[in-house]
Amino acid sequence: MPLLRTAALALLLACGAGARADCTRDIAVPVSANGASIVVDDSGIHGIYPDVLRSAGPKAGCRFVLTVVPRARQVAMFEAGSADLLVPATRTPERDRQGVFVPMMGHRSMLISLDRRRPPIVSAKQLLERREIRVAVVRGFDYGAQYRALVAALTRQGRLFEEVDVSAVVRLMHDGAVDMTIMTPTIFAGAANHEPRVSGLLERLRMEPIPELPWGMSGAYISRASLLRQDQDTLRELLERVAKSNAVLEAFQRYHRADVLTESVRPR
Repeated sequence: MPLLRTAALALLLACGAGARADCTRDIAVPVSANGASIVVDDSGIHGIYPDVLRSAGPKAGCRFVLTVVPRARQVAMFEAGSADLLVPATRTPERDRQGVFVPMMGHRSMLISLDRRRPPIVSAKQLLERREIRVAVVRGFDYGAQYRALVAALTRQGRLFEEVDVSAVVRLMHDGAVDMTIMTPTIFAGAANHEPRVSGLLERLRMEPIPELPWGMSGAYISRASLLRQDQDTLRELLERVAKSNAVLEAFQRYHRADVLTESVRPR
């Protein structure tokens, strides 16, 4: 991941000087494998967000302690007040009640499949009517109320497979066990890049937007429940500097092909 680490170094220089208000304690950040955003492999935890946090943290007097958990547990820990940051995260009204959101970039989830021969799907209604299409999602992902309603409807139809992480979904699609997934294309592509046995999968991707999966914001949530107000303010200032530097978006641009980015990622 040399390009990601280069981007993180650039971020450290770009964040600029400012008044320093150290965090009062270590910041607990449970993470799960999430494409290029969070990479978990034999060398440890790295990727766009871990590298950015480790680079920007010392400048703000903050130390981030990253631990690996499944995505559903990561979200549950934030909801229970036992995680200080939820990253990466899509903005939702429910999470706004639990934490302070700092947007990093705009993004949207899409229908992702490998079958270029079937007629296009242009709405959730059409997907629900195509009962032969098996769909996999990651447990703990949340792209808003319409996404949750679609997932619930697919579950009732007996067509939904819920997996613990993106890599599991990538493998299922490669093996033909499922036909489609619903997530941000950058997340899927990042996971596929770290699965050697799915070589050539990215060249076959079919990405379809539907109105029920609109553009939203992706970034980080700062917990109100677990952190002192001083630490919330320090982290918000740190993350807002990161966002203004565009380091996260630029890292995505370095890591992903233009066709993957064009329809699913844009500046905040």
